[in-house]
Amino acid sequence: MTDIESRIDATRPHTARIWNYWTGGKDNYPVDREAGDRIRALHPGIGEYAKADRLFLGRAVRHLAGQEGVRQFLDIGTGLPSADNTHEVAQRVAPDARVVYVDNDPLVLAHARALLVGTPEGRTDYLDADLRDIDTILAAASKTLDLSQPVALMLLGVVIFIEDDEESYAIVRRLLDALAPGSHLVLSHTVTHPDMPDVDEAVAFWNEHGTPKLTQRTPAAVARYFDGLELLEPGVVSCSAWRPEMPTADVAMYAGVGRK
Repeated sequence: MTDIESRIDATRPHTARIWNYWTGGKDNYPVDREAGDRIRALHPGIGEYAKADRLFLGRAVRHLAGQEGVRQFLDIGTGLPSADNTHEVAQRVAPDARVVYVDNDPLVLAHARALLVGTPEGRTDYLDADLRDIDTILAAASKTLDLSQPVALMLLGVVIFIEDDEESYAIVRRLLDALAPGSHLVLSHTVTHPDMPDVDEAVAFWNEHGTPKLTQRTPAAVARYFDGLELLEPGVVSCSAWRPEMPTADVAMYAGVGRK
């Protein structure tokens, strides 16, 4: 058994694996599927959030690689590989794009090393690190990315694991401060919203039974991550409403893209 395999806990449901289950993946365990089904019973639409977040990732990366000319992506909290991962979307537009994935979940890392293979012209690398390990992330990422040139900082569904508001804002700011002008922040976050009370119940169930625990924030609190950045239209909205190919229902996962 490798060191990574020894760190995988199949006895407790885990966010990345439940997300994988909801998006139709097979990299999950019975405990994850059971928890996922119970959460979906509390909030039947929650499986659509995972799909909406993945579609938002694709639209945002295509825009940045295409219209904005971004060629470097730092994806922290990447989750389990699935269809249209960041490097696949970016390198489809720009084969020379470089992507660094960061995650500290052992199952994610085990699959990332096996599955996330980029184009010959580009580069795809992986880093075992926690979001809080900012110096480690930046030092390792700089071996693949040129931080003096624009980078897209991808933080999809990851700052929800930082409970303290000020700590979470400080982490995002420190990461952005290390990046060149012309860099972009792509961020999504589960929200608490008076129109969606069953989301709160589902999150409460998760925090009682699953790992790691989640922190919801209001849409206004999510927008604060973009302070000082130039928000791309349509701003911070439900991720299903960020430049969709066709109108879809709002989900309690808000997202935005901002330019430094």
